[in-house]
Parts: sequence; C-alpha cells; structure tokens
Amino acid sequence: MNPIKRVAIVGGTHGNELTGIYLVKKFDRAPESIWRSTFETIALLANPKACEIGRRYIDIDLNRCFRQQDLENPHLSSYEAQRAKEIYHIFSSKNTQQQSLIIDLHSTTSNMGITFILASQHPFNLQLAAYLTSVYPHIKLLAATTQNQDSPLLRSLSELGGTLEVGAVPQGVIDASLFQQTEQVVGTILDCVESYNQGTMPVATNPLTVYHTIGAIDYPRNKSGEIQAMIHPQLQSRDYEALNPGDPMFLTFDGESVLYEDKSIVYPIFINEAAYYEKGIAMCFTQKQTVVSQ
Repeated sequence: MNPIKRVAIVGGTHGNELTGIYLVKKFDRAPESIWRSTFETIALLANPKACEIGRRYIDIDLNRCFRQQDLENPHLSSYEAQRAKEIYHIFSSKNTQQQSLIIDLHSTTSNMGITFILASQHPFNLQLAAYLTSVYPHIKLLAATTQNQDSPLLRSLSELGGTLEVGAVPQGVIDASLFQQTEQVVGTILDCVESYNQGTMPVATNPLTVYHTIGAIDYPRNKSGEIQAMIHPQLQSRDYEALNPGDPMFLTFDGESVLYEDKSIVYPIFINEAAYYEKGIAMCFTQKQTVVSQ
C-alpha cells in the first residue's frame, strides 16, 4: 500500500454530538497537536449549521447522504444533501492516487464505551485496530457486514480508518473523561499513520475480537406506530453483552416481559440509542468473531 497522504478528522456529522465538535474546534485552535511530518491532517466540521443550533441535522441525517447515486443526483437539494456533495468534493478533488484516512467522531447515548467502527477490513485497518486494542484494551471493534458497498455513511468515502463512537453521552452534553479518551485515541491513530509511512508501524499480533452487525430490531409498536414497550431493565446499558434465547428484551408499559426468541446468541449494541427512535431501531444485533491481524 502507498503511504497515507492525508488524514481527515471529522466532527459534527451530527450537530448535537459535542465530543467530536469540540475536538475539531480544539484542533483548529491548535493545529500543531495533530500535525505529523509525513501526511496532511485536516479537521473538518461536517454539519456546521446543525452544530450552530445543537440539532442532529437540519433537514435529513447527513450520515445517510453518501450513497454514490445520491451524491450524483442534482435534484437532491436539502442542506445535508448539498453538504454531503461538498464533503465528497473535498476528497474526490484531491489526487486520487493519494491514500486518505478518515476518523469520523461520534457520540451515542448507548453504553458503548469507545468503539472503533472499521470502514473496511483492509489489512491496514486490522493492524491499526490490533495496535489500538493493545494500547487501550477497553476499545471495542465493530465491523458492518456490508462494508462500504455504496454505503450512505460518511466514513465510506475512504476504505481506511472509520468511526470513533463514544458513550454513553447524552445528546448536547460533553463528558470530560470520554472527551479526553477520544482525544488520546485520535493522537494514537495519527502516530500509527506516521509510523506506517516511516516503515516503523508497531506490529501487534494480539487476536482481535470483532463484532459484526447482522441486523436491527424495533420496539414493539401498535398499529398506529406508537411504542408499546421499553428496553427491559435487565438489558439496559448492557451493550456488547450476550443476549441468549429466552432473555428479557423489552418490558411493556403494563409490566410484561418480551423475550428474545431467536435461537442464536447475539450481542446487542446501540441499546436504547436516543437518535434511533425515529429510525425504528431499539438496538442492533451483532455476532462476535476472533480475527488475527496480518
């Protein structure tokens, strides 16, 4: 693989996720903190209008606007659709031979800790993930089963890097501890890219535990679409823990438990994520896999 020539640190893809927003602002004030000698680093506020008013988005979710067909559609005129095209242009207008890496900073109301969502299972990403988990054993690794096949997500603009998802953090709130941890992880990623370009990237051989998303489930609803049950207290905040057949999953407002009825063990994530109520998602299901980085 050719040297990585640019790293983009993106915050504010959602305007009410303050960790990434204020990290980008900090990096703008002190660019020397993200400067490395072998590549260009840019700090980008993805959705500035939404950030100004503290809302997730203005018209539509920016992080669902990056499918190629949408980027090429001149009839899509929402603010986020236009902003997605501008961000895409930032990447596509550069030398296409130059490798770019994206770090898209997000926060979640779910108890996800620090999760690195791989943009792809490119060997560099796996080696980076192996090193990150050797330095920060608490980091979780997540991979989408579809990878970046015409993905609507911002991170899909490059196969290198991915999303740093941190939580639990309420919307519109900064958690100082998670802010500092996220900043440290970003710095470590930059150091890894620098070492890679110099041929001295640390080799980590520890097996990786990677969670693969396999689907999502909505809350029980009535015919009018109203929610009829809540996340069960025994499941709340237990992201990445095993959900076994017969375990309670929801609790109705009348106090009845709704059980997980499938036959396979899954590991729920984004449990009770506030932003996913409008998307009809109560949690996402993952399967756990052990991977050896090359």
